[in-house]
Amino acid sequence: MAALWIAHVTVTDAEAYGRYAELAGPAIAKHGGEFIARGGRYVQLEGRDRPRNVVARFASLEAAQACYESPEYQAALDHARGASERDLVIVEIAN
Repeated sequence: MAALWIAHVTVTDAEAYGRYAELAGPAIAKHGGEFIARGGRYVQLEGRDRPRNVVARFASLEAAQACYESPEYQAALDHARGASERDLVIVEIAN
């Protein structure tokens, strides 16, 4: 069953976060992830507002989790730590 990787982000250090983005995109693509939303307009209806919202589609929840745990993505994530406040969840898509 396909899954969505949904991230809500507040960037606190644009330079460091830019390094994260340069590495994260290829790591996500390597694991079969496809971006369906990156930044862009949004309307915050409930909860905590984060000005950057990213959604990527993966073949399965396991594939998305394997991407997150991969050495490539963890190397990218090292740049986001301390450069952003993030919430990240992986959700299976209902049939």
